[in-house]
Formats: sequence, C-alpha cells, structure tokens
Amino acid sequence: MVNVGIIGFGIVGSGTAKILLKNKDVLRERVGFEINLRRIADLDIKRDRGIKIPEGVLTTDVNMIFNDPDIHIVVELMGGIRPAKDFILKAIQNRKHVVTANKALLATEGTDIFDAAREAGVEVGFEASVAGAIPIIKVMKEGLIANRIKAIYGIINGTSNYILTKMTDHNVEFLDALKEAQALGYAEADPTFDIEGIDTAHKLTILATLAYGIPLSFNSVYIEGISKISTQDISFASELGYKVKLLAITKEADGEIELRVHPTMLPKEYLIAKVDGPFNAIYVDGDATGSTLYYGRGAGSVPTGSAVVSDIADIARNIQKNAIGRVPTIPRIFRDIRIKKIDDVVSRYYFRFSALDKPGVLSKISGILGNYNISIASVIQKGRRLGEAVPLVVLSHEAKEKDMRQAIEEIDRLPVVMGKTVFIRVEGKEES
Repeated sequence: MVNVGIIGFGIVGSGTAKILLKNKDVLRERVGFEINLRRIADLDIKRDRGIKIPEGVLTTDVNMIFNDPDIHIVVELMGGIRPAKDFILKAIQNRKHVVTANKALLATEGTDIFDAAREAGVEVGFEASVAGAIPIIKVMKEGLIANRIKAIYGIINGTSNYILTKMTDHNVEFLDALKEAQALGYAEADPTFDIEGIDTAHKLTILATLAYGIPLSFNSVYIEGISKISTQDISFASELGYKVKLLAITKEADGEIELRVHPTMLPKEYLIAKVDGPFNAIYVDGDATGSTLYYGRGAGSVPTGSAVVSDIADIARNIQKNAIGRVPTIPRIFRDIRIKKIDDVVSRYYFRFSALDKPGVLSKISGILGNYNISIASVIQKGRRLGEAVPLVVLSHEAKEKDMRQAIEEIDRLPVVMGKTVFIRVEGKEES
C-alpha cells in the first residue's frame, strides 16, 4: 500500500480526492496494489465539497501529513508561492515524494524544489501543472524522448481561449466576454494572470525546460496578453483567413531558443486554430515524429485531478519497484544556450492603421515599412470618408521585431495617422 496526503481541498484537491476514492478499485487493478488517501489538510474542513470523506482523513493541521511516517506521497494543491513552497520543501526534507499542480511556483521557484528533491532522493510529479487533463508532461519526458523538438505552439489557458472564442463567434467585445467567463467560473475575480498571459508563460517555462534542456527561464519569456484585442481586429483577421489565439511559442533556431506568449493570428484551417472555448491544445513538432497535436480540457476539478492521480500512480509504482528516479524529473544537465530577445525574433505581422482617407497615405506608410525591410503581402482598406480616419489593414511578409517596432513608431508620428497602430504577430503559412 502507498499512502497519500493532500494539502489543499479546493477545486483540484477535491477532484483528486474524488478520483482516489471513487476509482480506488480501478487504480488497484492497474497498479497492482492499493493507493490509499490517508490525510487531507485544509484550513476549512467544514464546507461540503460533495464528496464523502472517510472519518479521520480531514485535518486542519498540515503537520499531521509531514510527521506521519506512513505517508509516502504529499500532494500540494493549495496554489500560490508561499506557504506552498515551504510545505513542499518540508515534505522533501522529510523524504516524502511530492506531486503538485502549481505551475506558478515551479516556473518561478522550481529550481530550488527540484534541487532539493534530487538531493533527498525523492520524486516531484507535476503533470497537472500544464494543460490540465492533457498528459503533455509525460509526452515530453517519455513519449517524445527520441526527438529533437523543433517547436511547440500551445493554447494553454482556457480562460483566454474562451474569451477569444466568444469575441470571434458572437462579436462580443473583450470586457463583456470577460464578464461572461467570470460568471461561468472560467475566469477568476482577478483575471490578470489569465488575460495578460502570465499563466500561459508559467506553463511555457516548464514545457521549454523539458523540450530543450534549459534552466527554468520564466523571467526570459516575452509576455503579452489579450486585453487589447478588439472584435474589429478579429473580424479583419477572419477576412484574411486567420483566427486570433493567445499562443505560447517556443522554438529552436540558429542556436537560440524563442520563448514568447502573445496574441497570434493562425490560419483558420490549422487544427490548433479550431480549438475553441475553454479547451487547450499543444502542437509539438519533433524531428522524428513530425507534427503532433494534443487536445483536451485544460482545467477543472476532475480533469486536473486525473493528471494529479496519474503522477501519484507513477510514483507509487516506482516506490514499489524501488525505481525512484527512473525517469528524471527535469533534465540532469542543462544546455548553455541563449534565449532570443523579442527584438531579434522574426515574424509576419498584421497592422491596423487608423489613417486619414487622403491620396498618398498608403504610399507613405508602405514607404516607411520598406525603409525598415518590411514588405507588404496584402492590404485591406474599409470605408470611404474623405478627410476622416479609416482603418487600413496591412499583412506583412517576415520581418524582424526590432525593425517592425521602429517602423510603427515612425508611422505613428505621421500627421495622417490617428492614434497608435495595432499589430498582431502571424504564424503559419506565408503569403505568396
């Protein structure tokens, strides 16, 4: 028997407990022994979670988990940085294995946790930290182990994807879509981490470490959220054959790694562009496998709980077979490779200029773009209101980010351009 203690009895904690209790027989059949939920620690043990917990399992004293010699695996599901980090380190210090869904903690403080676990000879499972029910961590650590990873593109925040889907399908502006997401429970009361791309960047940090063998590099991720996206830009994107998604991107090229999170236009026909609502998807391009796509629920009590329990089962098997460390938690040796600065990234771009409807305006704008080595692939100009500002939409060929920003800065100073230019990066097929 392997005994488990859970810290945190919220959404994911209750989902994990539900699976461990409801599917106890299934787990026993599949792993060959019993996985027993011995203790759950939470500050609130009175509130009904809709689960019948055996008597004596619930406690408000977290030390009953740390000090119990019969608990083998500690599951941290409280979230946040402190005291979660302290609890995990204490569990490791007591030679207990750890499972966590805490992507923010791992992305920002994970080095300390993984170093402590390696020194103590215990394992850290974190399948639930990225993309909920999608087993992407196991895919990266085991399924694609024979591949050099060329690129990863991920829709890994369900809140932002729900909002963008609502804006796309129902022509709802950002703030109204956000309010609906909050009402449905897809967005927190403070949605900053979701809508500003921070949550996505936490997850991308973890994926990039597994894909490229680099240290956890959250502070090197370029982050841009969706709060400035408008239905006008979504409509123009559609007219051009694209959909707007908040995308996590990491790729290796020319001896450098890209790490970026931002709204991205993707061709409508791409499978990942068809992933809507609160669902997640991760596209991985390996040199041996080619393109692979992983799709499923990226959050939720039971879907995320499923990922937590998969880690518990893996570690429990390793305990029983005396095979701790069989699959390294993260790479043992990190590569010394440069993270590319956003200024050096090469992309295609969508621009929306608010320009006066006067002769020669397009030639002035295209002239400045040309001066910065930015060539135009296509143009849309809507409306005719002579002497008034109208949207002028330009889709570019590939250009360097630094050149793009300098060009926009110069264009925005033109007397015929009203307000700041909107731009969105474009991935996928190149325009002929």
